[in-house]
Amino acid sequence: MRRRSPLLAALVAALLGGTAVPAAAETAPVDVQLVSITDFHGYLQPPSPADGGTIPGADGKQLQVGGAAYLATHLQRLRAGQRNSILFSAGDNFSGWPFEVDAHADEPTVEVLNKLGIRFSAAGNHELDVSPDFLVRHMERGRCFGEIGVDSCFPDSTGRRFRGADFDFQSANLVDAKTGRPILPPHHVEWVAGPHGKRVPVGFIGLTVPDTPTGSTSFQPGLRAEDLVKSANAAAADLKRRGVSAIVLNMHDGGTDASATFDDCVHPSGPAFDVARQVTPDIDAIVTGHWHAAFNCVVNDPAGRPRPVVEAANHGRLINEIKLALDPRTGEVLRDRTKSVNHAVTRDVPPDPEVAKIADYWTARGKQRYAEPLATTTGDFTRTPNAAGESTAADLYADVQYWDANRTGHADLALIAAQPPTGSNAVRGDIRYAKGPNPADADGRVLLGESWTAYGYGNPVLTVSLTGAQLDAVLEQQWRSQPDGGVRFAPFAVSRNVRYAYGSAKPVGHKVDPADVLIDGRPLAENRVYRVAALAYTVIGADGYPAFKAYTDPVRNGTDHETFVAYLRAHRVIGPAALDRVAAR
Repeated sequence: MRRRSPLLAALVAALLGGTAVPAAAETAPVDVQLVSITDFHGYLQPPSPADGGTIPGADGKQLQVGGAAYLATHLQRLRAGQRNSILFSAGDNFSGWPFEVDAHADEPTVEVLNKLGIRFSAAGNHELDVSPDFLVRHMERGRCFGEIGVDSCFPDSTGRRFRGADFDFQSANLVDAKTGRPILPPHHVEWVAGPHGKRVPVGFIGLTVPDTPTGSTSFQPGLRAEDLVKSANAAAADLKRRGVSAIVLNMHDGGTDASATFDDCVHPSGPAFDVARQVTPDIDAIVTGHWHAAFNCVVNDPAGRPRPVVEAANHGRLINEIKLALDPRTGEVLRDRTKSVNHAVTRDVPPDPEVAKIADYWTARGKQRYAEPLATTTGDFTRTPNAAGESTAADLYADVQYWDANRTGHADLALIAAQPPTGSNAVRGDIRYAKGPNPADADGRVLLGESWTAYGYGNPVLTVSLTGAQLDAVLEQQWRSQPDGGVRFAPFAVSRNVRYAYGSAKPVGHKVDPADVLIDGRPLAENRVYRVAALAYTVIGADGYPAFKAYTDPVRNGTDHETFVAYLRAHRVIGPAALDRVAAR
């Protein structure tokens, strides 16, 4: 069959009233720009140097980076004129540490990300810091909980009630532990503009770091994490069956490399690279997160073909850009044309005024929230320990955990690490009688912000089962032999219904006699199973008490900050108790 010449085709089209498309245009690659951020963690304002507010540039000099308003400007400039630009996140968007977002149920972060135009996100571990139901019903759909304007659904910068995210979340590997069913969609498809009005699909597979069900903040005993490679391969096969040929792995797990700058790759290592070497060649690019690292790498797939593996740091400090070229007939990625670069979100550009307005609004709301009065104290709760290692502040926080665990379930006692040997310390501050520097404070007044900064770090209170023998082993681990021959004491505080004594002169590992541990007045029974309330970080052994890891039957209660707020609302007047729960003999 003879083919028409381009001139004849144009003539025929003209006679028919149409316009001919040159053959070259029919086969020209479809350009797609992928733009991503990761681990934003609610950093609306520019982060301080301690939170990563600087990053080394190519010349070795430190660049000031981050801030939602600067991020918005860089995104607008980067995406300008791009016909097929897709903006997304690799997870951990919220559940961060700035008070103004943390104390407003992370709703401020969603308002900013909506304004930036995020299309979808992998579910990070911190997306599950409350529950899967909370992620879907509240964060995605805007469903309120508790008292509106007090617990959730706060008015945003426009005065409207929180309405949820304009984007959704994916995870191909997190499933319900009982049913095995996915808790979120495994993938997301975007359609880009091709020739002749044709739309070409690009698929994105979400993955979540596997320790999410047992992580210290995301601890969700009702979830199970499936193998990353198998989950990604199954999702890719499903996309292929649906006619999607261009596939991106959007993975909330990452790695690191030895490069000194943010747009390089030197000796990469970590789970993301292990996955990159194994997952199906049908995946054309891999975007990662979780490790707060900055790298721009290329790793060969199992078929020996190169594909980018990237991570764009955290807190809005970097943007990753991947440029793909798609075959307009097949939708396949032309791998030899793929390009990737990490861009620094520098502060030498004008901040976007609309996003700056949102960030400043929530900063002001944070100051108002901080100053809300919660309760009255009759005296000082301090972290200063007595000779037995007991303090009024740590005792109070142990009582908070005991109270929380018994609101909806049952706990026999509560423990909190007052001076943990490793990791984070939830006993962070004192509650003083004298008024502090905040203008809203007064003698004896406990402000919401004071409670937030005194106890906790976004950890859930768990109730777990330990035998009496296991609990005794936990108590023994308060003492650690040191290389210099000394002994380090890392005491627990116990709830108000517990009294125990230890032998100061006894050897490490034999300082506590179970007969000297009284729970509700009865000695510790080594064969009995006790329900113990403690923070997840302690339960999983992260702060230096490995005997805790023998726990069984975990139940998740409230999160530390919110639990303390609820406790103070229920106990309007508090006062320090006598330090008589622990005795050193």
